[in-house]
Amino acid sequence: MNVLVIKLGAFGDFFLAQTAFEAIRRHHAGDRLTLLTIPQLAPLARMSGLFDEVWEDPRGRSLGDYLKVRRMIRGGRFGRVYDLQGTGRTDRYFWLLFPGPWPEWSGTARFASHDDSYPKRRKVPVLQRYERQLRPFGIDLAPHPDLSWLDADVGRFGLDGDYALLIPGSSAGRPDKRWPRYPELARALAERGVRPVVLGTGIEKDLAAAITAACPAALDLTDRTGIAEIGALARRAWAAVGNDTGPTHLVAAVGGPTVALFSDASNPIHASGRRVVLHHRPSFDAMDVDGVLEAVGRAQALA
Repeated sequence: MNVLVIKLGAFGDFFLAQTAFEAIRRHHAGDRLTLLTIPQLAPLARMSGLFDEVWEDPRGRSLGDYLKVRRMIRGGRFGRVYDLQGTGRTDRYFWLLFPGPWPEWSGTARFASHDDSYPKRRKVPVLQRYERQLRPFGIDLAPHPDLSWLDADVGRFGLDGDYALLIPGSSAGRPDKRWPRYPELARALAERGVRPVVLGTGIEKDLAAAITAACPAALDLTDRTGIAEIGALARRAWAAVGNDTGPTHLVAAVGGPTVALFSDASNPIHASGRRVVLHHRPSFDAMDVDGVLEAVGRAQALA
């Protein structure tokens, strides 16, 4: 059988969906599995080895874009579709197949064979959503993802002793997700003999500069790491602390001790990893460095 998985989303969403991807792959071990995702995530999906084919969604909203998606899905001759995105856009992908026939379809589209719509669905933790969606097919999720495939040589960074990853940024449009006390945290870590290492993209350069100004021992790796290198650094780190942003979800999913910081600006229910602690305060004004360090200790104590 040909099987399609739809997961568009964003960088962090990809790693939150790993246990679902792995479970679907196990269940369909003898089938041909295709993923439809956004172009930015396609190389990562191919690297994972979980899919026989990875398609890139055209992302546009024109009639031509939707017709392209229709041709792709029709041409795939799928016996089953798992829509893990569950948005209005992917609901329309179901209706693009009018007047039918339709494959088995698990998602939120009205009249799908396996309807996964229910009140306050978006308030349910994402991993519980996937468990609920896949359970009718006899698909069980593992407690944690296996990201052993995400690794790289990071010797060029010269990190010989204990180091802690700091992820002070967020998407450009969500500065309210950024805890402001990373410079103070960096100093506290350095005093403990742990080297702070700052991760991020070019848009976080100013945040990294503030950290290195306050703590000269900190290493600024913003805009210097690929995804596989972030995974490798996370696997070897003493700990990691980050905001509700994609790299934090990646680092947590790898399985090292990770503290994910949340205020009421975002939903503190979405994280995946063996040793992740969600540290939440209604306002970042009420989140101090001592509390974050205590949460790091709890993450390190997790098996």
